[in-house]
Amino acid sequence: MSLLLRSIRLLSDPTRLRILLLLNHEELSVLELQQILAKGQSQISTHLSQLKGAGLLSDRRTGKNVFYRLKPDTGRDGEFPEFLKLLERASRDLPEAADDREALELVLAKRRDRTRQFFDSLAGRFGREYMPGRSWHGLAEALFSMMPPLVIADLGAGEGTFAQLMARRAKRIIAVDSSERMVEFGREAARNHQFENLEYRLGDLETLPIEDAEVDVAFFSQSLHHALRPERAIAEAARALKPGGRIVILDLLRHQFEEARELYADIWLGFSEHELRSFLKSSHFTNISSAVVHREVDAPHFETVLAAADKPGC
Repeated sequence: MSLLLRSIRLLSDPTRLRILLLLNHEELSVLELQQILAKGQSQISTHLSQLKGAGLLSDRRTGKNVFYRLKPDTGRDGEFPEFLKLLERASRDLPEAADDREALELVLAKRRDRTRQFFDSLAGRFGREYMPGRSWHGLAEALFSMMPPLVIADLGAGEGTFAQLMARRAKRIIAVDSSERMVEFGREAARNHQFENLEYRLGDLETLPIEDAEVDVAFFSQSLHHALRPERAIAEAARALKPGGRIVILDLLRHQFEEARELYADIWLGFSEHELRSFLKSSHFTNISSAVVHREVDAPHFETVLAAADKPGC
């Protein structure tokens, strides 16, 4: 049976329609769908099972949670765009659709708040407490990938260890972080060390407070695994880069240490080289390179991966 024929039956139920509309916008867990739809877990799970059984959804397990999303390769060639059109037409007669979108934004805001609260509590303590993947060896490898004096964006800068290090040689540093306390601490440190070329900006990795083509280098240092949608953060970095600019990503290699989610507010358990390369290709970067540059001696033996690429010139 074709995707469109299956869809007619599935879209006849308002709750299934609402779920599909939400998952077309964002990957969500059962608990988050419960919060948005105000439905019981068993009811939500039943609908998800039916939709997955029809081949419309894919899922992935993250710690104790299972996240669902719309499966873009559903159906025969050319059917999925038609399915989305059918979904959109069906949503026009659904009075709950607008409220669901507002509730979705609230759920996503709560996700970000959990990460920000963790880093607010750490402001001023980085360097005195252990954090996985923060090695001088890895940082040195990243520094060698750059050629100052340049305008550099330190994305997810924290209190600015890297930013302050590069400020001694760079033309200008823009340090971005979503934690107000981290930004306040970094600004104070910059003033104390008289770094006039170091500017801290409060903002999210997926909506950077940076103008188009403002920087020569965009650098993620152990921050990408805190982004809700890493591929969107990389796309934002591409927007902020000048033509011919360079992106450098230093992060954890994919691992299985689930406790990192609670201990360090990690959203992703690192990335494989293939995943980072795929993100970079999707944002049209070229000359992509990657390598594992460090492995920690102590268990759980976190490994650090370095990826770099260029934004095409004019």
